[in-house]
Amino acid sequence: MDDFGAERIDHVTILVTDLDKARDFYSRVLGLREVPRPPSFDFPGMWFKTGPSFLHLLGKPEADSTSPRHFCYWVRDIQKAKAFAEKQGWKVLWQTTYKIRGIDRFFVYDPDGNRIEVQGPDGTGEKPFGTD
Repeated sequence: MDDFGAERIDHVTILVTDLDKARDFYSRVLGLREVPRPPSFDFPGMWFKTGPSFLHLLGKPEADSTSPRHFCYWVRDIQKAKAFAEKQGWKVLWQTTYKIRGIDRFFVYDPDGNRIEVQGPDGTGEKPFGTD
């Protein structure tokens, strides 16, 4: 039987209302690399590359509604990522209610309230859930 053939997430798109604030957050705080968009894109936005995937920011006049929707970045050192985000002035909210084996995680919110999860090894040496 043929299958759909999806191999990875290519990109995630979120709405932002202030491209300059968003650029600062995603490049300076999260350390993502901005890349050019196709020349035919004549609407507000920007793209960032992260590993083999992209984050597309789409400029709109109003922010998206607050919700539990999110995307997640994996980091090598969760404590270092936490300290860096806090040093940049961003509030870190740890997720401890629903523990995932071998993983610690927290959430940050960008200037438009988009929820971003950050996961990394929890330091126990346990193989992270899903990598068995």
